[in-house]
Amino acid sequence: MTREEPPIDLESLPAVLPIFPLAGVLLLPHAQLPLNIFESRYLAMTRDALAGHRLIGMVQPVHPEDNDSPLPTIYDSGCAGRITSFEETNDGRILITLTGLCRFAIVEEQPVTESGYRVVQPDFGRYESDLQEPIEVEVDRKRLMRALDAFFSQQGYEADWSTVESASNESLITTLAMTCPFAPSEKQALLEARDTALRAEIVISLMEMTVLDKTHAGGGSIQ
Repeated sequence: MTREEPPIDLESLPAVLPIFPLAGVLLLPHAQLPLNIFESRYLAMTRDALAGHRLIGMVQPVHPEDNDSPLPTIYDSGCAGRITSFEETNDGRILITLTGLCRFAIVEEQPVTESGYRVVQPDFGRYESDLQEPIEVEVDRKRLMRALDAFFSQQGYEADWSTVESASNESLITTLAMTCPFAPSEKQALLEARDTALRAEIVISLMEMTVLDKTHAGGGSIQ
């Protein structure tokens, strides 16, 4: 089921937000993140969100190896997403799509709910600009495409280059930040980047460093 949602402002955002800790998973404003919900506490969280404000906060554990721990230590910021589509499966799962709404800082964590999921008091204020429509930013497109070509070749990825080349800078950087296999700490740096221009610089640098590291490890040379 898909649902159109009205625009939202800072004052209408909730004072308490359920969170879903998941290592290596990044949600950014205006982007979509599909999730397969199957654990009982997160099924309860999803149903509660659907019955209320439809918002879930995506956060990362500080230590990726704690991803499956009941209460992993988490970073102090994340991104709230609104459930814009959902589907219940015959085997009891819920497939949802979160559309990134606004990043938040965690003021404090509230007691764990009776259903076992975690909730926090979020501060959306410092990220209020996330609620505005994205605008095109200046990016060194030639450097980005060189880094992307080398990174994809090294990783063994195939790209639809016509789609890549026609994408806006904002859309392309957001997609790369969310989908490239960067380390969780690097994903967190991308989340916390103040704007898309800085996020672009981080994405490009991460791809360039990955290519350099693996080239040196393999004894190759860079042209």
